[in-house]
Amino acid sequence: MDQSKIGIYFNLTGRTVVRVTSPYWIPESPDWVMITCDPNSTLLRIRELISEMGLMCDSSKVTWSSLPH
Repeated sequence: MDQSKIGIYFNLTGRTVVRVTSPYWIPESPDWVMITCDPNSTLLRIRELISEMGLMCDSSKVTWSSLPH
């Protein structure tokens, strides 16, 4: 498995993030953006990173989601 794919991904359209820890499903651009390679990041830290990256002005609306089926 490519360890560089493990982490937290953000979907701007849905304003959601998912934690990827296995090769079962790897999000693809442009729908998903990797926010951090640390799969244990807190939602607060993820929101900060999303703002710092300029992906959203108000990242307080970002929520966790489950992997798509």
